[in-house]
Amino acid sequence: MSPKRGDRVAPPAVPGGWELRFATSEASKGWEELCQQAPGNSRGAWNELSSRPDNPVATPRHHQLKGSLATASHRGVEMEQWQVEVTGGGRLWYLVDGERRTLWFKVATTGHPKATE
Repeated sequence: MSPKRGDRVAPPAVPGGWELRFATSEASKGWEELCQQAPGNSRGAWNELSSRPDNPVATPRHHQLKGSLATASHRGVEMEQWQVEVTGGGRLWYLVDGERRTLWFKVATTGHPKATE
């Protein structure tokens, strides 16, 4: 989804860091909702992800999903799928493209994703 007039300006990737991109238009809309609902937490998640280590240590609020959700495909490539708990209910699911140092936001929601209910 290309930015349009009136859209927020996304900061560029940090040198040596990760580029953050949307895998779906739903994730783009969900990210905007998260930013409006919890701007401080959303910014904290953005900062954490853009400087993510290559082999992060999982925490209760940031970890690879389990079972059939542990990986997902984007553009025909299977990738690890991780979750960040942005708020008590708000979640961000992203795919890790290590080769391109890109994190693909697949799900961004202010409530629990239906797939985990």
